[in-house]
Amino acid sequence: MRVSIAQINSTIGGFSGNLDKILTFATRAKEEKQADLVLFPELAVCGYPPMDLLDQDNFVELNALSIHTLQRELPRGIAVGVGYVGRNPYAGGKALVNEYGIILDGKLAFEQLKTLLPTYDVFDEARNFERAQSWSAFEYQGERIGIAICEDVWRETATPGAYYVDDPVRALLNQGISLLCVPSASPYYAGKLRARKALAERISRRGDVPIVYINAVGANDSIIFDGRSFIVAPASGGKGAYTGDPEPAIRLMARGFEEDLIVWDRDASPQDAAGEQVPSARPALSQDDPAEKDPCEASSLEASSLETSSLGVGLSQMGLSRTELDTLEKALVLGIREYMEKCGFSRAHLGLSGGIDSALVACLAVQAVGKDKVAAFSMPSRFSSQGSKDDAADLARNLGCVYSALPIEPVFTSFLDTLKDTFEGRPFDLAEENLQARIRGTLMMAYSNKFGSMLLSTGNKSELAMGYCTLYGDMCGALSPIGDLFKTEVFALCRRINEKSSAAGRGNVIPEAILIKPPSAELRPNQKDQDSLPPYEDLDRILKLYLFENLSKHEIAEQGWDAGLVGRIIKTVARSEFKRRQAPPVLKVSPRAFGMGRRMPIARVIHEV
Repeated sequence: MRVSIAQINSTIGGFSGNLDKILTFATRAKEEKQADLVLFPELAVCGYPPMDLLDQDNFVELNALSIHTLQRELPRGIAVGVGYVGRNPYAGGKALVNEYGIILDGKLAFEQLKTLLPTYDVFDEARNFERAQSWSAFEYQGERIGIAICEDVWRETATPGAYYVDDPVRALLNQGISLLCVPSASPYYAGKLRARKALAERISRRGDVPIVYINAVGANDSIIFDGRSFIVAPASGGKGAYTGDPEPAIRLMARGFEEDLIVWDRDASPQDAAGEQVPSARPALSQDDPAEKDPCEASSLEASSLETSSLGVGLSQMGLSRTELDTLEKALVLGIREYMEKCGFSRAHLGLSGGIDSALVACLAVQAVGKDKVAAFSMPSRFSSQGSKDDAADLARNLGCVYSALPIEPVFTSFLDTLKDTFEGRPFDLAEENLQARIRGTLMMAYSNKFGSMLLSTGNKSELAMGYCTLYGDMCGALSPIGDLFKTEVFALCRRINEKSSAAGRGNVIPEAILIKPPSAELRPNQKDQDSLPPYEDLDRILKLYLFENLSKHEIAEQGWDAGLVGRIIKTVARSEFKRRQAPPVLKVSPRAFGMGRRMPIARVIHEV
């Protein structure tokens, strides 16, 4: 049997466009790949995650109508697996289910509901869906095919906040399945492919069955889907006693961050499945495309050999290899492009300060939509250094994007004059500093209104964590592309971008001056970030322990950190929650991003300290 993976980019609520893709890819799978079975991702019909659109009866009905359309229009002679929202077939419980069906020759030949409904991180499925109460195999062309939808295979992982009694994979293996298919909408973060691969290999080893992992691609709001669907198969191919030599391994992998259609011959040898005798297949872990390499394959030598940033932080210290940085860059570019397209924007703009954060966002935006569709604005005040103004102009020239200077001094002076009597007798302080940022935010939003351009916020995760940002100022924007990157990661990614550009003979894209100068908001004379924040190298490591591992002040201090510093950071993070609640959506590229991935109360006692 020839199994095809149709890795498509579905738009939430875009039923017509999603159906067109399913029909097109299914036809190609049959005609070009000679596939017997083609599998699409989880909820491919309606897009993932539908969230509270599920409360609308019309949205649910369009799922059903879409399945009827597919039954009529899909090509005959090929089984097609698709994910969609269905009605609860059981007595009691939630009204809806997360369903996966196989359509064959005009009939809905098989249905399987999702069992494990995640409620951690960005997921909230138990709010809307009823769990499966039974599991069965689909018998087709001599195979017994089991369907385990996304979270159904993640039961054994130590995910914070997740505990499940049911074990759908074990139930299916106990029924003697010969092939396990995993339709998924699995969000990207650095190292996620490593986790998926290890999980699939463990299940394949345990059940001596091949695993077909079908992942979504594209981006919806904050969530980025990286694709990289794959086949893991044991040496036996799942058709004999497991030999243990070699271990189960990826035999085939789809492209990263783009739609793809691949095929695997179930009856071929592992060498054939890897692409030697299947012309349409791409070899797994291609050496030509960094986004398709497995991050766990990157060597520690590769990670540590890249030049350190001006902060003195090497990639090995931050756990980022060249491969991971390249993948991260692709994820962010995709996230910007998809957010703009799906929200109806064709142009983007941002404030270009001459600092490293806005430099990175500008580079990513130009890659996402093209230099002619990105406008960058320098908005200097009396405190802006000549170096920063020159650096912003040099970067814009290197990128080839539209560039303008909008000095804010006349507006700032006018505001100060208006507030003169109100502020009389009080020294220059945070009020005047933030006033500059808010003037810039107002100008950028005015440009957005006038030209229909999407404003990109340029803050990083370290700043968002500590509230080192201004509401209605630099926090203005429709999207925060690097809001899930710590400052040290921003430096690492910028260094990597320059390294690749120089290797291609184009020189540095980001001026070296931007990378080596101390970060500064330049809102008062001689201001530096480190006047208000701990050193970024220390701050980011402590933030990771607190945000990712949920460690308390005392637990972090036990690892050698000063307890006073840790307590100060945790308090500041908690007190800044009101700002983050009003921030634009952040592109999620870490295990735990601000926004959907970390929902905290604003008014609370800070118990962690």
